[in-house]
Amino acid sequence: MQAQTGRVTDTNFNGWFMYFGDHLVSKRWGVHFDGQWRRHNFANRWQQLLLRPGVNFNVHPNVMLTAGYTYVRSHPYGSYPGPYVFGEHRPFQQLLLTHAAGRVNFIHRYRVEQRFIEVRGAPYRYQNRFRYFFKVTVPLKKQSPWFLAAYDELLLHFGPNHGTNVYDHNRAYAALGYKTGKWGNVEVGYMNQRLLQRNGRVLENNHTFQLAFLSTVR
Repeated sequence: MQAQTGRVTDTNFNGWFMYFGDHLVSKRWGVHFDGQWRRHNFANRWQQLLLRPGVNFNVHPNVMLTAGYTYVRSHPYGSYPGPYVFGEHRPFQQLLLTHAAGRVNFIHRYRVEQRFIEVRGAPYRYQNRFRYFFKVTVPLKKQSPWFLAAYDELLLHFGPNHGTNVYDHNRAYAALGYKTGKWGNVEVGYMNQRLLQRNGRVLENNHTFQLAFLSTVR
């Protein structure tokens, strides 16, 4: 689809299958890990593999700091694919805030990433990115294991080498969840991702099925 501004919209259908875990190992310290198997054309072809270990420090029951490292391997996909498979090494730091209002729970996550992106035939390209994530969960009934969840996450470039685009992409998500017990939750949902490619011309409109298991022990 060709927009009047000359920008091209590329619509894709993806499937993301994910695990997220945060587990205490002492009163304040804990470990984080998430692994994501991201597929294009729902589950037919590779889009990305993401592995993210980290270390948590609980400042307060509602305030957690995390520092860690992300490895990402990205594959060409869509009507305007990248030229090759490439890797990325991504240290990160984040602040997580939680609070509740009645039965409604809120999460705010602020994350800064230092990205070392593989470029074929050249040194790694360094970039910075800021991410703000806001999530709401609401139980369907009092004491029910079923709940609704929604989030929005905005990702912005800053610093050197990001080109002319500050905007990277936005993720809007809605899901049905089920509490599997004290160890975690399962969520099945839909995410719309609006991603502006580095060239500034191709805007991806990605419809994404998500299946996630979230394990939290604090």
